[in-house]
Amino acid sequence: MYKKIMVAVDGSQTAQKALEEAENIATSYNAGLCIVHCITGEEEADKAAGNAILEKAKESVDALSIESRLLEANIAYGTNGISEAISEAVKNWGADLLVVGTANRRGLERFVVGSVAEQLVSLVEASILLVRPNS
Repeated sequence: MYKKIMVAVDGSQTAQKALEEAENIATSYNAGLCIVHCITGEEEADKAAGNAILEKAKESVDALSIESRLLEANIAYGTNGISEAISEAVKNWGADLLVVGTANRRGLERFVVGSVAEQLVSLVEASILLVRPNS
C-alpha cells in the first residue's frame, strides 16, 4: 500500500515515537523511508545541529532503504514556513504517507503557537499519520 514514507523529526521524544511508527510501517510494506528535519536559520551552526538530529534519527532505524533531508524554512513565516517546507518535500519526494508527531497543545497555547501538524493536514496531499506523545 505505501511505497514511500516520510517522517519529520525535531529531536523530541514525540518525534522519536513518530519515527518508530514510520519504521514499523516501512518495514511492514517494504517501503522506502525518508527522514526530514527543518531548520529556520541559514547559519552553519543551524545546519550542523539539524544534520546531527538527522544522523541520530538514522542511527536509531533498522529499515533498509533510508534517506534523509535537511529542509530550510523561511523564519519570517514561523510555523507556516516549516509546514510549507515539509509539504514541498513530501511532494518532491513523492511520499504517499507522512508521519509526524504532534505536541498535543490545547487552548490558548494552541491558538497562539499553532501547530505544524495541524497546518500539514491542510497542505499535504498524501496520507498523514499524527503520533501523539505519551500521556
